[in-house]
Amino acid sequence: MFGISPFARIGLVIALMVLMPHGAGAQNAFKEFKQLESTSKMPKLNAFIAPGTAPEGAKLRDVPLEAKLTTDGAPIEEGLSWYVFSPIAGTDGKLPLIASAKGGPAAFQLAPGDYFVNVSFGRAGVTKKLTVPADGAVDKQVMVLDAGGLLLNAVSGTDARIRPDQLSFSIYSSEVREDGERGLVVADVSPNTVVRLNAGTYHIVSEYGSVNAVIRADIQVEAGKLTEATIQHRAAQVTFKLVSDAGGEAIADTAWSILTAAGDSVGESVSAFPTMVLAEGGYSAVARNKDKIYQRDFTVVAGRNTDVEVLMKDQQPQPPVNDAARTVQQVPVGTPPPPGVQPAPVAPLPSYEQLAPQGGDDTSLD
Repeated sequence: MFGISPFARIGLVIALMVLMPHGAGAQNAFKEFKQLESTSKMPKLNAFIAPGTAPEGAKLRDVPLEAKLTTDGAPIEEGLSWYVFSPIAGTDGKLPLIASAKGGPAAFQLAPGDYFVNVSFGRAGVTKKLTVPADGAVDKQVMVLDAGGLLLNAVSGTDARIRPDQLSFSIYSSEVREDGERGLVVADVSPNTVVRLNAGTYHIVSEYGSVNAVIRADIQVEAGKLTEATIQHRAAQVTFKLVSDAGGEAIADTAWSILTAAGDSVGESVSAFPTMVLAEGGYSAVARNKDKIYQRDFTVVAGRNTDVEVLMKDQQPQPPVNDAARTVQQVPVGTPPPPGVQPAPVAPLPSYEQLAPQGGDDTSLD
């Protein structure tokens, strides 16, 4: 089994590899799902040949081209973007675009000489040097993309489905750069979307909600095959409400803060019914309403969506006053108390009999 590499601190990832036959079968599999089109770095152009690119009087040659996912696969019939560039950079330092086309196999009329030909299939692409002879036959140019498809999805817990609008994926290269970051291949991929990629290993980041439910995995894409991977999130959706009694109506104008067991804030909201997706673990829900603070501890279990009610009797205790730290102000004897304050009772002095020794002996106090 291939397609999943162990990755520390990422949780459990289930990858189901669907090995499609090379050629038409693999292409048909790509058509069954939504697909991400060619990268935004490539210009969106109709088929054309730039005027003035062929020398005057030059004999143009027909150059047929086709692309395959693998060497022994069938030609790709649609979804290709073709670009032909001059090998001589222009004044701006870029290679001039000579011709382009979209669809399946292409055919260009080019003057004898050297060119660079690029073909892209979604995020997969390859470039090769092309030499057009002045005489003789021009062979069909076959471009091998060495590419496959990746389809991503996720569940919460064991098999709880996640709404597509709560789930997104980002695909990164597997190599880590000198700055410790990975190159972003494509961001914000929706579930059940086929992404066409060159064969290789990719680092996948799956986000469930927008708080802290994030899972990472390394997944391998093989040429000519569609790889389906289902990622398992250890998280759940939690709805909060402040109530005066259990099961009561939520109290409006409540500000919420959600804290981890370590006391770190992971989410805030001002709503009667805030809903958050939280990673599995222990938390505290803190609700503030009319200058009073209420708090309740709760636990998130993966795949188990739940409501957390904070009762208004769960008011945060006020910090106790330390009597030993009170400062007593000394006032002169005879000073009258402030208005409205009763004077403290004064204990009478002990009598002689109370001070005299007991027991009937003749001991004197003198």
